[in-house]
Amino acid sequence: HYFIQSNLRKSNDYDEAVIHRSTMSSFTADNNACGQTLLHLVARGSAIIAELLRLAGNIPAVFYLNNKNDLDRYGTLLSDFSYFTSVESFNAKLDASGDLQDRDEEFRENHLSLLKRFYKVFESVYKYICDINRFIEELSEGIFIQQSLETVFMDTEGKQLLCESLYLYGVMLLVIDMKYDGTIRERILVAYHRYNANKAAVDSHIDDVCKLLRSTGISATRRPQNYPVSYFSRVPIEEDFISMAIGRLRSDDVYNQMSNYPLPEHRSVALSTQASMLYVILYFKPEILHNEQAVMREIVDKHFPDNWVLNVYMGITVNLVLEWESFRAARTALNNTFDTVRTVSRRHVDNIPRLCERALKLLQEGVLVEDYVLDHVPKLMTFLRECNCTLRWLMLHTATPANHKRCKQLHDIVMSHNTQLNEVVALLLNTAQLELVLKDMFKALLEKKADKWNSCQKETEERLLELADVFSGSKPLARVTKNETLQAWFREIAKQTSDIDYNDHTTAGRKLAQLIQAIEEVQEFHQLESNWQIRQFLTDTRSYLHQMIRTINVKEEVLIQIQIIGDLSYAWYIIDNYTKFMQTLIKKDPGLVKKLRATFLKLGSALDLPLVRIGEAGTEDFRSVSECYSKELVSYVRKVLQIIPQSMFSLLEEIVKVLTHDMAEVPTRLDKDKLKDYAQLDERYKIAKLTNAISVFTDGMLMMKSTLVGVIKIDPKKLLEDGIRKELVTRVAQAFHTTLVFNQKGVSNDLPQVLLGLSSKTDGFRRAFEYIQDYLNVFGLKMWQEEVMRIINYNVEQECNTFLRQKVYDWQSLYQSQHIPIPKFAPLDESQTFIGRLARQLLHITNPTMTLYVDTTKAWYDMKTNEEVLNSTIFGKITNALEPFGLQGLDRLYCFMIVTELQRFTKAATKLILSDKAMMGQIQATMRALHPHTKVVENPAKFYQPLITKFTKFSAPLAPFILRVGQIQIIRQQISLTLHSMAKFESKQLVCAIETLNNTLVANMTSHYTLNHVTPKDSLYEITPYLAACGLTQPLLQVYNTFKNIPMLPMVLFLHLHSQVPKLQYSGNCDLLVPSRRVADPLDPVVFNVGMSTILRQFPNEYMTEFSELCAQYISSFSAGGAAPSTPILILKQFCDFSNTSPLQFKDCVPTSVLTTHVPK
Repeated sequence: HYFIQSNLRKSNDYDEAVIHRSTMSSFTADNNACGQTLLHLVARGSAIIAELLRLAGNIPAVFYLNNKNDLDRYGTLLSDFSYFTSVESFNAKLDASGDLQDRDEEFRENHLSLLKRFYKVFESVYKYICDINRFIEELSEGIFIQQSLETVFMDTEGKQLLCESLYLYGVMLLVIDMKYDGTIRERILVAYHRYNANKAAVDSHIDDVCKLLRSTGISATRRPQNYPVSYFSRVPIEEDFISMAIGRLRSDDVYNQMSNYPLPEHRSVALSTQASMLYVILYFKPEILHNEQAVMREIVDKHFPDNWVLNVYMGITVNLVLEWESFRAARTALNNTFDTVRTVSRRHVDNIPRLCERALKLLQEGVLVEDYVLDHVPKLMTFLRECNCTLRWLMLHTATPANHKRCKQLHDIVMSHNTQLNEVVALLLNTAQLELVLKDMFKALLEKKADKWNSCQKETEERLLELADVFSGSKPLARVTKNETLQAWFREIAKQTSDIDYNDHTTAGRKLAQLIQAIEEVQEFHQLESNWQIRQFLTDTRSYLHQMIRTINVKEEVLIQIQIIGDLSYAWYIIDNYTKFMQTLIKKDPGLVKKLRATFLKLGSALDLPLVRIGEAGTEDFRSVSECYSKELVSYVRKVLQIIPQSMFSLLEEIVKVLTHDMAEVPTRLDKDKLKDYAQLDERYKIAKLTNAISVFTDGMLMMKSTLVGVIKIDPKKLLEDGIRKELVTRVAQAFHTTLVFNQKGVSNDLPQVLLGLSSKTDGFRRAFEYIQDYLNVFGLKMWQEEVMRIINYNVEQECNTFLRQKVYDWQSLYQSQHIPIPKFAPLDESQTFIGRLARQLLHITNPTMTLYVDTTKAWYDMKTNEEVLNSTIFGKITNALEPFGLQGLDRLYCFMIVTELQRFTKAATKLILSDKAMMGQIQATMRALHPHTKVVENPAKFYQPLITKFTKFSAPLAPFILRVGQIQIIRQQISLTLHSMAKFESKQLVCAIETLNNTLVANMTSHYTLNHVTPKDSLYEITPYLAACGLTQPLLQVYNTFKNIPMLPMVLFLHLHSQVPKLQYSGNCDLLVPSRRVADPLDPVVFNVGMSTILRQFPNEYMTEFSELCAQYISSFSAGGAAPSTPILILKQFCDFSNTSPLQFKDCVPTSVLTTHVPK
């Protein structure tokens, strides 16, 4: 009660007084070590359960091994407890495979922090029961002076805390088995043991935790024999402690709830809390469930006379028919309850219409006025009690039953009485609204109680003194003669009224009743009724005295009782069964949100249960636990109210359809005779009607005032905006996923059509948002751009995960949101998301073995037909479909692809160089022969050709990597050009400002090496995203990664280059190098050169210089003999263009005239 009181008042002084009163209790006082130890232990138990429930929703999907990809990659690594019997064979398998070791290390890096958190909470469960056993042992040994197990159980708070400590341990075990599948938690524990071996080796609890939490074998279709008794007995507990706890719960009203539920038919509700505790604790002493029929009959008759579905903890429900089926005594005792099923269910179902009608009458305007409420408090409490008991029974017993024959039969009996769940929802909404109105009224009365008392007391005294003056004769009043007796009497009554003490409620109430009676008697005996003025004075005086009685009877106990009676913690989970009914009601009447607010506040009262002991103990867990449950409740609020944005978007789709297909845009200049054609009155009326419907939904949402749900404040405007964003994200992501699907058979040309279709959809959404934003009072364009950007970046992030060793999971992502989640879809091919499919489709269409890129036209042509396959306009179409964020996302994804290809190239090149020592020896000899590069090789054909011919087959594995790097680089260059041109057109000033800042930073960095100027690193990090967004990047000059030096790489690439020369020829018509038609595997020279340039740029500058000098030496040697090779010359010039290298730097190796004279005209 003290905890509830502290929630009812927000005054700091009041809270401090409540805390003071709670700590003054004899058992839990600060100076009582026994009570404080037990209180902190129970508070810790509530915090552990909250952490278990919180982590249950964050188990990585990979531990389930549900899909083939996870099973193939990690099936060998994730083992259950069978690992402990085959450690050596497991490690041998791991050591034998380098790929398996890489995957194991990757898994460890990604999941170790989360595994530690899981193990910590599992270990906390074991430590908790060990601390309970230690506390009971210390009680028995007399460590706590004047305290023993018996004396603690005799204390009211002591027996509550002892029973709760054992009960919470049982709840922990049940929660673990319900939320963490046995195989899953075994995999988690084994993974933690393997990856955290150093700590596990010295941790004395790892073996005990594994023994406690090993799989019980229970599943949705299988229930092991003797479950959960064997599970609960894994850690022994003192028998006397268990017996005493069961004894107290059997016989006592442990929480003194019977006073709140005086009617006998409500006894099971009054004892529901300790009934839940008794259900759990009985598993620690199974012989009662099996054999002691008399005890079980007593328990059932007292706690389960009319109910068999039980709320165990925070909405976790169990069906006793199923749970006690294997316990003979319990099953037999429970059979008596089933005899009354039809009668009880009929009574509750018949109560619904009557209670709903009564609640609606009370909620009518002008009924629940102050005088009525104060005069009918007992009746109102009785009505609320009946409403809540009916709700509790129906919501628990109409929930979907387990897959059990007897459970289904009982459920069918309950539903056979024409039980309508929508009527249950109506009763819930009306009851919640009535409770909220009464609580708000009583809070207001409590706040102004003293002022109202003083006001009424003053008015009463003044009227009595005026009457005394009237009978004194000093104030002449028509037909009133002087009467000194009445004068003295009224003065005495006025004095007694002023002397009534406000703080002594009992005495004050008795005196006020006596004064009222005395005034009534004096009015009757002295025949004062004949004078209407005196009669009116006396009537007003009695009215004020009655008001004083009402005021003094306004007590906090009424609020506490409403809070206790209105408990809805049992529906924490099952209320989700009624979500669709609530949403249906909202669609019919958006104003119903006002009653839903009251329902959410009523559901929020469930937070008192896990927080009460934590609050009394004053531990640091209070905020984290309250946030845990508050976030769950807020998520449910959002889920229910999401029907409003969904309905709005359904209407918005119709608006999109009209705006896109039916409405013609009005031109800037219009002839007046065509004005009627563009008026389109029917279409505009339809849009206006749809817009009005959307506005009604908006008003309905905003009717829910700012509400404190738990410890989280909900702002209806923010809730509406988040709901709109969520629906927008869902629909746009769905459009991206379903539209960006391509045909990859052959060189597909469906990309422009697909992008055109997507552009039409997104443009419709954008136009509709632009039209409707004023009616919703939201920034439509801002919302659209932020959410599209978030969708693109999230999907790029998920696609890039395939290239990363350390993944970015949803809970780590900057773009994923709990309240506005971006949906994830199953992959349709090797790509994880739509952005990956788009990127790979571009690569498929521009395949360098099938297409030729012409830099002057910025287009790709089919090598066989010479027809244009793709040009740079495709990137503008991508922008129209995916906004500029789509191009930026593609660019970022291509960067990851290039890094991956470069890593593969370096790995292949290193392996190639080191594999054939004979070939490497010959290459080294050639390098020595060619040194220095300024000399001319005599008889170059004889010197070069044998080595190049021999090296052709040797270097073949490098070609795919070079071509893929070059292909992606060219696409990145086109993306950069498109972004830059768009940025200059849309925001010229911003681009100029960024360019200026970039040039300043570059100049500053350049001066660093001469003048020691320092460039702030933060500035470089901050400007980079802006440069990328504006296309102010140079992909062909970018260094993607730093790699270890590969010996002889320039010579290897030089030989590989000239091994590809026969595949190229010069085209006079096009004035460029083209693939030779005489070879089976043609080559795109531009792509090849760009790839070579990019690879060399990832290594020291000397590599680029050496490669260029080797090419120049090759040309110079052939030119000296009079036969200058035109193709190598063209390749070198093209290489210089793409690598930003000047041919003048080779003047020592090859004359400049050679590079110009021998170029074909």
